[in-house]
Amino acid sequence: MYEHFDSHLTGVPAKGVTGVDTVEVRGGAMLRPSPLANHPAHLRAKAKRYLPAIVFDFLEGGSHDEITMRRNRADFDALRLRQRVFDHSVIRTTRTTLLGQVASMPVALGPVGMCGAFHPQAEVHAARAAAAFGVPYCLSSLASSSIEDVAAATDAPFLFQLYLMKDREINASLMQRAERAKCPALMVNVDTAVQGRRNRDLDNGVSIPLNLRIWQLLDLVRRPQWVFRFLRNKPTLANLAPYCPDGQDLATVSAWAEPRFKGAVSRDDLEWLRKNWSGKLIVKGVLDPEDAVVAADLGVDSVVVSNHGGRQLDSAASSIEMLPRVRDAVGGRVELTLDSGVRSGFDVLKALGRGADGCLLGRAYIYGLAPYGERGVAAALQLIAQELDEAMTLTGTADVNALPENLVFGP
Repeated sequence: MYEHFDSHLTGVPAKGVTGVDTVEVRGGAMLRPSPLANHPAHLRAKAKRYLPAIVFDFLEGGSHDEITMRRNRADFDALRLRQRVFDHSVIRTTRTTLLGQVASMPVALGPVGMCGAFHPQAEVHAARAAAAFGVPYCLSSLASSSIEDVAAATDAPFLFQLYLMKDREINASLMQRAERAKCPALMVNVDTAVQGRRNRDLDNGVSIPLNLRIWQLLDLVRRPQWVFRFLRNKPTLANLAPYCPDGQDLATVSAWAEPRFKGAVSRDDLEWLRKNWSGKLIVKGVLDPEDAVVAADLGVDSVVVSNHGGRQLDSAASSIEMLPRVRDAVGGRVELTLDSGVRSGFDVLKALGRGADGCLLGRAYIYGLAPYGERGVAAALQLIAQELDEAMTLTGTADVNALPENLVFGP
């Protein structure tokens, strides 16, 4: 359990979460920073020191020339928050409903594939930290920990993200496993008709099996803790391994899975998913208003406005740029969340001000997860919560569900 509030602040505690329910912060006091880091950049710097260069580049890199990835951050930075000095709220509330779950703040941990490359049993650590903090967690179908592993490790419900396979029997089986684990929502990625070329990975010789150069081997020698953990817990694609007849190791399962991924997702696929999944259905990877309307018309419950963290179409628009246009197109028909470029509590408030119901974190929590595991994810969440409260205080925002007018302005 993580200390979320300073002892002199008041709040109504929720089950399993210290100081989190209505998440009311009284007065001008600030939430306590994490003991692991004074601010998020410290977590990133620690992850860079801890991870081998090729693994850190795998985490950090975008597609091709990384134009979209840089634009994600540039467009967030260009937005401005409206500072207010006479409208400070005595009580600030961050509690909301997100992705079908009550959340201590409008943030969820998004799906990240192959987290086992960053930390052993990474998804279990992330799910536990999210549950303790009171925010949703989504497990990737390309995770290193299986649906069953995560379900056994936490009593809190978690979401499951599905990359569709060509074989609908495998898709149906994965969905049944998610139902047995009591996953309340299914998230399907729709932006991977082809995989964007990752130049950093190609330059580093990243492949399965790895094709390491001399300098990379020397780099590994300088990171014995990561090497020891990796060799003791060699990751694989745990959710797909049961369907691979020839082995359980990463190389074999990856070689089996690659030609079986469906890629492009059609209207017919979404209709099939809506018919066969009884819980909430979330579509991730929508960037165009017309596509958002298609998803809403087909009955999805939630849309994640996303460019895959800049790892797919290079020279695409940023998620934060397209968010208001998508909101205008679908109105209140579906919940809208956003990912790609979210690094701080200030970014979260900007996204809310532009029309999002909440944000999904990716790299922002992996920076803490890689070196510290569950404690690092908790640290990342705590820092974002502190920044969100600070931003709310200085903008006169009392409740994330009732924002002041003209909270965000800029291009």
